[in-house]
Amino acid sequence: MPTKKPNPTVLAVIPARGGSKGVPAKNLAPVAGIPLVGRAVRACLGAVGVTDVVVSTDDHAIAAAARSFGAEAVQRPAALAGDTATSESAVLHALDAFEATAGRTADVVLLVQCTSPFLTSAEVAEAVARIVGGEADTAFTAAPSHGFLWRETAEGATGVNHDKAHRPRRQDREAEYLETGAVYAMDAAGFRTHGHRFFGRTALVVTDPARVLEIDDPHDLARAKAVAPLLDDPATPSFADVDAVVLDFDGTQTDDRVHLDAEGREFVSAHRGDGLGIAALRRAGLPVLILSTEQNAVVAARARKLRIPVLHGIDRKDLALKEWCEAEGIDPARVLYAGNDVNDLPCFHLVGWPVAVSSAHDSVRAAARAVTATPGGFGAIREIAAWLLGPELNTPTPLPN
Repeated sequence: MPTKKPNPTVLAVIPARGGSKGVPAKNLAPVAGIPLVGRAVRACLGAVGVTDVVVSTDDHAIAAAARSFGAEAVQRPAALAGDTATSESAVLHALDAFEATAGRTADVVLLVQCTSPFLTSAEVAEAVARIVGGEADTAFTAAPSHGFLWRETAEGATGVNHDKAHRPRRQDREAEYLETGAVYAMDAAGFRTHGHRFFGRTALVVTDPARVLEIDDPHDLARAKAVAPLLDDPATPSFADVDAVVLDFDGTQTDDRVHLDAEGREFVSAHRGDGLGIAALRRAGLPVLILSTEQNAVVAARARKLRIPVLHGIDRKDLALKEWCEAEGIDPARVLYAGNDVNDLPCFHLVGWPVAVSSAHDSVRAAARAVTATPGGFGAIREIAAWLLGPELNTPTPLPN
C-alpha cells in the first residue's frame, strides 16, 4: 500500500497516436472547438495534485497541439506506435523519458485517454488523491449501472449478472460499475513492478453515467459534438485570450435574410449594438476583420461604416484568414472567429476561439468553442465584445510591466 508523501510528483501521460482506423486523425478531431488531445491536456492541467503532463505521440501535429495547450510531448518510437502496442508500454516509455529529462522520480503516474472527451479535472484529481492519500495502489473512473446483462449461448440467452427467473427492482439491486476508460491512476513504483494498470488495492472514482462516451468511430464523434454544449462548462474568452476578432457577415452580423427591391438591389438589417461592440473592440486595440464569401456592395459599405477592413467575395475563407494572420503577424490560435454556417467551419478549425452565434447551423454550433446567447443580427457581436471587455465595453487597463 502506498504511503502519503509530501509534495509528490504526479505525472499524467496521455497516449495519442497519429494513426487511427476508425476516425482518421482522431486525436486532433475537435469537440466544441478543442481537439481531443487538448481536452485531455486541459483536464489534467486543471486537476489538483497533477504536477506534470506529457503527451506520448508519434505524430508531429499532435505534439504541436499538445504543447499549445501546455503539455510536454514525448516522441514515441515506432515499435510502440503500432496497433498492437499496449497503453502500458506507452506509459512506461513516457515515464522513463520524463524521469530522465526532469531529473525527478514520479510518485504517481496516470494513464489518461483522449477518447473520453468529457473527463473532468475533478475526476482526475480524485484519482490522484486515492493514490497519494494511501487509500489505494490503483484507481480508475467507473460509472454506476443497474442494467441487466445477457449473454447468448447455444442454449439461448442467459443472464450474466442476474437470474432471469428473478427480476428485482432497481432500488433493490446494488449498483455495478462500468469502467469508462477515461483515467487510471497508479503508484508509479508499483506500476514498474507489475507492468499493468491494476495491482494491489484498487479504488473506484465514480463518474456521472451521462458523461461516459468513448470515441471509437465517426458516430461516437458526432454524438460527442452534439452533447458537448450540454456537458461542457460554459466557456467564453477574455481580453487576455484574444489578439484579433474576425467576423463573418451574413447570418452573423445580420439575421441571414435579404430584402430585394424591384431593381434587384439587396438590403440587409444590421444591429446598432453590434456597431457599438465593434467600435469598443477597435478602441481596445484589437484588430477586427470582416471575412465574407458574398461579393456584395452592402458588405463593403458596412465595413466602411464600422471603419474596419473587409475581405469579401472569398471562396476559401480559411486560406484568406491564414494569409491575413501571416500578414498581420497574428497567431491563429489567438484569433476569435464568429460565424454561423458550414462555410465557416474551415476557419473554425484554424483558430483558437471558434464562436457560433445562437442561430447558427447545428453543425457549426457543435464545432464552436463558445456559442452566443444572442442570434445573428440581433446583437451577437455586441455580446462577444462584452465577453472580452465586460458589459460596459470598457477598454482594459494595461497591466504594469
